Amino acid sequence: MRRSQPTVGSAYQPFQPARRPEGKPAGKPTYRVLVHRKFANHWAELVERVGLQQAQQFWDHVSQAPGSTSGIASTVILRGKAGRAQGPGWSRTHHYELSGAARIDYQYHNEFRVRTDGDAHPVVAILTINYSSH
Repeated sequence: MRRSQPTVGSAYQPFQPARRPEGKPAGKPTYRVLVHRKFANHWAELVERVGLQQAQQFWDHVSQAPGSTSGIASTVILRGKAGRAQGPGWSRTHHYELSGAARIDYQYHNEFRVRTDGDAHPVVAILTINYSSH
């Protein structure tokens, strides 16, 4: 039996799973959270940079309701070229400000498929993590 080939630009690569900082969530996440491999080291530093509570609040927000506003942090949808969706079905880029020390840009897809014949899963793709000031 031959496996179907991944569609162009739809495999998780260059993204990898972004686990919840310091432990499992209380409930099952709605969205799979992925981080771009260029920012995997930044993700590993998140707790050290912003603290455990803010890191977990971010993960909980994007894993449950990435399209909603956060009652804890500032979230805006970027305009222009910076806000463009990475492909069909993807949201525009959301800019989440954890604190004055960290900002994370992400997009989400409600029915992402790794292969055309694969199961659909809701995913969040963390595109960038920035620790410098504005």
